[in-house]
Amino acid sequence: MTHPPKGSAAPPGQGTPTMPAVPAQSGPPRPPGGSPVPQGGFGAPRNAPPAPGAAPRRTAWAEGTDRLRAAATTEPGRLRIIGAVLALLVVAFGAVTAWQMTERSAAADNVLHSSQPLSASAADIYRSLADANTTASSGFLAGGQETQGTRERYEQDIRTAAAKLITAANSSEPGSSSARTISQLNELLPEYKGLIERARANNRQGYPLGGAYLRYANEKMQHEMLPKAKRLYDRENQRLSADYADAKPYPWAAIALGLVALGGLLWAQRRNYRRTNRVLNQGMASATAASVVVLLWLVVGHSVARAGLSESYDHGVRSLNVLHQAQIASLKARGNENLTLVSRGAETRTLADKTSVDLYDYNFGQDMKELTRRLAEAADLADDRSGAEPVQTATSNMEEWKRRHGDAREADNAGKYQLALDRVIGTVDKKPTGQCFDGVDQNLRTALTHEESEFQRAASDGLGAMTGLPAGAAVLAVLAAAGAVLGVGRRLSEYR
Repeated sequence: MTHPPKGSAAPPGQGTPTMPAVPAQSGPPRPPGGSPVPQGGFGAPRNAPPAPGAAPRRTAWAEGTDRLRAAATTEPGRLRIIGAVLALLVVAFGAVTAWQMTERSAAADNVLHSSQPLSASAADIYRSLADANTTASSGFLAGGQETQGTRERYEQDIRTAAAKLITAANSSEPGSSSARTISQLNELLPEYKGLIERARANNRQGYPLGGAYLRYANEKMQHEMLPKAKRLYDRENQRLSADYADAKPYPWAAIALGLVALGGLLWAQRRNYRRTNRVLNQGMASATAASVVVLLWLVVGHSVARAGLSESYDHGVRSLNVLHQAQIASLKARGNENLTLVSRGAETRTLADKTSVDLYDYNFGQDMKELTRRLAEAADLADDRSGAEPVQTATSNMEEWKRRHGDAREADNAGKYQLALDRVIGTVDKKPTGQCFDGVDQNLRTALTHEESEFQRAASDGLGAMTGLPAGAAVLAVLAAAGAVLGVGRRLSEYR
């Protein structure tokens, strides 16, 4: 009888078949309850960190820098870098030179053809208005004996002022303060002329109202028109000074770049000589010669231009400004002298010591002090005989004018009005103060003409010294850069 075997162990040779053993697989640890993290291929995260031990990916800039550094360790690479730097320096030198000299040349051209002529036009506007006012008062004093020359001079002054206002308006910027001043003067001019015509018409008929119209016209001229003309003149002078300030400074940036470029070219040629024992590289030598020409042209040309512009200012503009001020003072003095007789004490001024004096006679004295001071300045600024002689003659006429004016005032204060009138306008007296005024005015015009020609000559010389420099510097710089590149290329060809 057989019995089943005891225990749970299977008998030998029988039981459940087993799977063959599989070698252990390497991989990331499996997170609890999850799937293993994929490491590559489809389904891998885009921003996954690089595998441990892998080299980081390099940027294009870093790779380019490494290649450039590697190329610079060879002589051909160094030569290419040297050639590029030299060409860049020379081109920059030419570009900055052309830029700075173009600005200075444009400013010098404005001095000669724009701002100074406009300043002179503004002075002519003031002078014409003041002279018209003076001539009108002289004609009023003459009454029915007003000469044709006096009438024509007044009309010519009005036409000159109107024409100069048109010229100034065409040259001013729309909406600027100068444009507004010119517009206001254009409105005031016909008003003033209308008042003068009313004064003349009433005076010829013997009506005292004529004197009131003349004084009103003079107030409009002295308190409205002449101050506006003075502001216009001052603005144009400021514009002229600004153009001088833009034209005269040395182009230091261009000079510095020129020295750096020239130093680089000399260093490159010395390096070439030490490495090859060759004395001359034609391309480099040509580039150096062109750079030297541009640098010398720049320094010498601008120095000559600066000297010419300085001379045009010191011996032209300064003298012109002083002479214009002297002429204005003489015109105002003559007008106040005439109005002293027109008003006959109707207008007075109280001085600091409480004394009362005739307003127009007081203003005459102040104007003569200004005239004396300006003539002394003009004499000091005159640098040749042609400029000094008319100023000296004007000074002599002014001194005689003061003496004759004293005689006229003495007669007027004594109640001899007709004698005083004769000593001022010269209807009977052969030595009136009007002769002295005309002498001062004519000599000042002669001096102004001379100083204007001095300015034109010196400013033209200054502008001429810069002619062609911007374009010439640019062309020579391009040629110098080409020469530097060709010189380096000649050395590079030896390595092929």
